[in-house]
Amino acid sequence: MEVAGLLCVAVALLTWCFLRVWDSAERRISREQAGLLGAGSRALLVIAHPDDEAMFFAPTLLGLARLKQRVSLLCFSSGNYYNQGEIRKKELLQSCDVLGIPQSCVMIIDNRDFPDDPGVQWDTERVASTLLQHIDVNGINLVVTFDARGVSGHSNHIALYTAVRALHSERKLPKGCSVLMLQSVNVLRKYLSLLDLPWSLLYPQDVLFVLTRKEVAQAKVHENQLTAVPLKP
Repeated sequence: MEVAGLLCVAVALLTWCFLRVWDSAERRISREQAGLLGAGSRALLVIAHPDDEAMFFAPTLLGLARLKQRVSLLCFSSGNYYNQGEIRKKELLQSCDVLGIPQSCVMIIDNRDFPDDPGVQWDTERVASTLLQHIDVNGINLVVTFDARGVSGHSNHIALYTAVRALHSERKLPKGCSVLMLQSVNVLRKYLSLLDLPWSLLYPQDVLFVLTRKEVAQAKVHENQLTAVPLKP
């Protein structure tokens, strides 16, 4: 009984310390990121399929909204791999509404150039050209997308990274337009959830979004994988 009591006290103490660190980190990170990103910036989330926004970028979208970013979304396919493109497009719009992006700020590309198919390599120049036109027309100064591993390794995700990297390296992005990429992590870190927070705080990154309890509840509307992971340029 004494051992059980000591374990309960230890767990309670560790939980209290963890929450204190979380709250402190949340306030510090929010202040730092507000200065880095600039309130009122026009941010563009670039995804490959409907559901990417919730499965991979919900923490990012809610964090950007907290920083008063004006967020829009560009989806390069309708997600028609299983012939459910029309359903998934509607689901994307509903998801964006929950995550704070109005329908007027959501663009879904639905053509043969960018099929939802991991076996098809999207043309880098075509992706880059389409993306650059969207950036120019909408005055975007922050682009957010996948990194070189595409989080899940999907070739369509990686194609977006390749195109954005090409635009950045060739200096074709508008002056002052920054790029942030969602860092892919190993399977262990991917499913550690809150236990990954200390590692994320110690790991070098440019932007780290740590959701508040309210934001976690908001994101869980989708019942998807929601880990607060860092973004790396």
